[in-house]
Parts: sequence; C-alpha cells; structure tokens
Amino acid sequence: MYVRDPLRVVVTGPLSSYVDGFCAALGRWGYSPAGAAELVQLTAHLSRWLDERGLAAGELTGETIESFLVDRRQRYRRRRSGQALGPLLGYLRSVGAVPEPPRRADGGEVALLVDRYRRYLLLERGLSVLSVSRYLQMAGRFLDQVPAPIEVGLRQLSAGQVVEFVTGQVGRRSVADAKIMVTALRSLLRFLFIDGWVWPDLALAVPTVANRKLASLPKRLPAGQMELLLTSCDRSTAVGRRDFAILTLLSRLGLRAGEIAAIELGDINWRRAELTVRGKGDRRDQLPLPPDVGQAVVDYLQHGRPAGCATTSLFVRDRAPRQAIAGCAVRAVVARACGRAGVARIGAHRLRHTLASDLLAAGAPLAEIGQVLRHRSQLSTAIYAKVDRDRLRALARPWPVVGAR
Repeated sequence: MYVRDPLRVVVTGPLSSYVDGFCAALGRWGYSPAGAAELVQLTAHLSRWLDERGLAAGELTGETIESFLVDRRQRYRRRRSGQALGPLLGYLRSVGAVPEPPRRADGGEVALLVDRYRRYLLLERGLSVLSVSRYLQMAGRFLDQVPAPIEVGLRQLSAGQVVEFVTGQVGRRSVADAKIMVTALRSLLRFLFIDGWVWPDLALAVPTVANRKLASLPKRLPAGQMELLLTSCDRSTAVGRRDFAILTLLSRLGLRAGEIAAIELGDINWRRAELTVRGKGDRRDQLPLPPDVGQAVVDYLQHGRPAGCATTSLFVRDRAPRQAIAGCAVRAVVARACGRAGVARIGAHRLRHTLASDLLAAGAPLAEIGQVLRHRSQLSTAIYAKVDRDRLRALARPWPVVGAR
C-alpha cells in the first residue's frame, strides 16, 4: 500500500522506538512526505527482519545488513541497495543505536596521521578546503594499501611500491586527473618524509605524467551552442531555474565548477553588484555581477531554491537531503544541458575557454583576459594566443615554394 505520511507507517520490532526521531530528521533533511514514507517503510521491513531473527538494533553489522539486502532483493524492486539504507543507518549511528562500521586494526593511528597531514596542508601549505579534500582522498587511498601496522608499513615502503601504485591508478584516469593524483601523492610523501615516517624522500620516486604545457589548443563551443544550452533549461521548474543560473555563471564569468559550488549566499553584494569568488589556494576575488547574471540568480532564489535549507550555500541539491551541491554536480548540469540541446557532450571548463576565446575575438588583450579568468601566471593565459589566428597570421613567414625564383 502506498502511504504518503511517514508517521502512518506501522513499525514493529527493535527499530520501532527510533521511528519518531527518524521522521523528524528526514523532515530536517528536506525529504518530501512521500519520500520519507518510503524510507520508513524500508525501516519497517528491516525491523521485522531483525525481529524474526532475534536480533537487536545494535547487531546491525556489515554482515547483517548485507544479509538483509540479499533477502530484500528477492522480494522488492525498490530501495534494495546499501545506499538506500544510508539515511537510516546514519541516523541510528548518530543516536548511538548502531555501532560505527569497523576500521582496519590500526585505524586510529592512520586517522591521527591523516589528521596531521590535513593540518599540514591547511596551516603550513595554505591550501584551500577543496584542495585539501582532494589530497586527503588520495592519501586515504594510498595509505589503505600500506600493510598494518602503519608505522612499520611506511618504514618498509619502497620506491618500487610507489611506482606500482601510480601505474595502477593512472590507467583509469584522464591526463588532468592523473596529474592531480601524482601531485597529491608527492605532497603526501613529502609530508611523511618531513614528519619522519619514511626514509628517504620517496616523493622523488613519483613518476611524472607526460603532458607538456601549451601542447594543446583550448577548445571552445561553436557559435550558437551556448544559447542552445541556456534555452534548454525549463525555467518554469525549480531545477531549470537553478541550472540556468549555473550555466549563466559559467558562460558569463568563466567560473570553474568548484568555484560555483563554493558560492555562499553572503558572497553576493547586491548593493555593489559584486560576487566574491572562492578560487584556488583559498584565494578570494571580487567580480562584477552583470545584470543578466544577477537576474538569473534572483529568479532561482525567489522561485527555485527550497525554503528552510540549513546550508548557506547558494546552490543546493534538487533532492533530499537538501545540501550544497558539489563540483561534480555542476559538471552534471552541463552534461544534462548538452543532452537536452542535442549537442556533443562537453565539460564545464569548455565554457570558460569559450568566454576567453570570445574576449580575444573582441580584441581584448591577453592581460585583461587573465584578469577576468583570475590567472595567477601569464603563462596560463598565453595558451589563448595560439587560437588568435588573425594576429598570428601577421607573424607567419611565407612558406617556401620549390623551384620558385
């Protein structure tokens, strides 16, 4: 039976005493009554399953959960994955009803090491929160393959093991992603050397990803395709208004995907028509907010952004839990717009290249383009000189013709 009110779902068994609190949490997380009811129905099934086997809530271990999911997949077609149980397990763990998932034997020591590395990145290296998050993901992936105990495993770490880890990772990554990965690994190994965990400095053993600077040309959207992407957004819906605002920011200000995800409500100064952008290296820049960009954001705030969101982020998920979107969600917005517009799929960064190319075609100097894109180095902007064919043509020498006098 389909129930829209989660509180009307009857739950018996060891999880029944947690239902009211779980329903309240689902409401805070932004779930609709129908969506919350489905999760409570899942809770009712799990509670009955535990009761039939004489198990308590505290016995919801990884093995128990997997056994339940095997049984559920045989009888149900919805909510059959571990991800579906995520909200319930998260709530039960927050109130101490279910134990945290087990970690490796030396997990406490690894956690302390990762925390020391995090503070090193933030306080000594001055990296942004986004960069620290990426570096810590790679650190966890690398440390997971170091034998326990971690202190002995790191002491016995060799250059060959470092190379083996890199070669096993780069095959599944793009060139840009592989470069980020090896940079993060060098940072971790350099920290481990400085902190006395490894000897010698194994950062020198990390292979370099072959990718010469200025070897490629920046690609731009063909004329008219940006308009197709914008008009593909259904601005009569909340999601369409959000996607239109995101695409407008990408195309008019040349922001990166992570920079859009990091925008908070307080970053917009409406009186001065300025937007604070949180860029690489925790850098903050003030950009003018063009009228059309501001109007797109206002339309989303007034008619698209859900009311009562706990987060101060400008853009939030269109589904519960109502949390801030991530950079990958911004890239997904671009990909979905390409599908609706019937154009070849592109990345969000292509819109940044398109803006720079348009400015160059309009006669803007490279120095001004670098200011708009907030490049730290002129070398980063120099790549756009390669697509300015009119100016390059004046520098080109005539091609020699065989037999010419």
